[in-house]
Amino acid sequence: MRDGLSDHEATTRGRNVRPRCYGKSILNSSCYSRFSMPAQLAPGSFSLGAVFCWGTSDFLGGVATRRASTFLLTSVTHFAGASLMLVLALLNHSTFPSRASMGWAIGAGLCGGAALAIFYRALAIGKMGLAAPLTAVIAAVIPTLFGMITEGVPSKPQMAGFILAGISIWLISRSEDHTRPEGLGLAVLAAIGFAGFFLCAKQAGQGSALWMAAISRGASLLLTAAIVFLGRQPREINLRSAVLGSIAGFLDSSGTALFIRASQTGRLDAAVVISSLYPAITVLLARFALHEHLSRWKLVGMVAALAAVALIAV
Repeated sequence: MRDGLSDHEATTRGRNVRPRCYGKSILNSSCYSRFSMPAQLAPGSFSLGAVFCWGTSDFLGGVATRRASTFLLTSVTHFAGASLMLVLALLNHSTFPSRASMGWAIGAGLCGGAALAIFYRALAIGKMGLAAPLTAVIAAVIPTLFGMITEGVPSKPQMAGFILAGISIWLISRSEDHTRPEGLGLAVLAAIGFAGFFLCAKQAGQGSALWMAAISRGASLLLTAAIVFLGRQPREINLRSAVLGSIAGFLDSSGTALFIRASQTGRLDAAVVISSLYPAITVLLARFALHEHLSRWKLVGMVAALAAVALIAV
């Protein structure tokens, strides 16, 4: 291994030519295999990156939505995310995806765009520590079952990890006072949209994760912007909410690109289950920033989530 590249050499017209990937991101699938990260660790590493990005993004988006129009704020979020991914894709000279991949990326964006706007509203009117995990566990079930059907049953350690992850999400999301939380219906509706995003993102294939994240977020932007301008949605947003929404957009699109790479380098069900642990980040941020209650059961759930990640990554 020299300079971060493998010793593998490509042969072109009878000459040995070393692949050129200097300065390119590991999110570029054509260059990923030449980096030193062990193949078995790659999907889990990408998924964990998505966990931190999505968890922080949801917290910031939920806070920003409390003083802004939901769909307008979501449009700002998608604009920021699409812009970031477009710039990164151009700087990395990533290969533009095929028409089929573009179609699936657009589908992912439409599902995810509507789901994110609904989800932000659920976070704004309810408790983040309840709405976020509930959405995550429901959104994970459908693509996980689909992955098991299409890719076969995973190994025993991974199955144990899936079960432990489900238990951990339930522990994190359980209501302490056994009452029906506000925003429950919106959280379920958002979960269905996120499940559609996961499935479409997987079907997009092995194209550039940066381009597909840019395209999906561009489609999300068109959808939410159309709702704002054609509907009777409020168009009020202050500078603080706009800034928080932009940062949330940067993180959300980065999480999208990382999830796409996780699904490209590993199993769909494993990528979805690990990535769906992002509410742990949202819950922790809500605890320390908003002083929401964090019970011992939620702490147990977070420890179980860490163990689940280790098992799934085996």
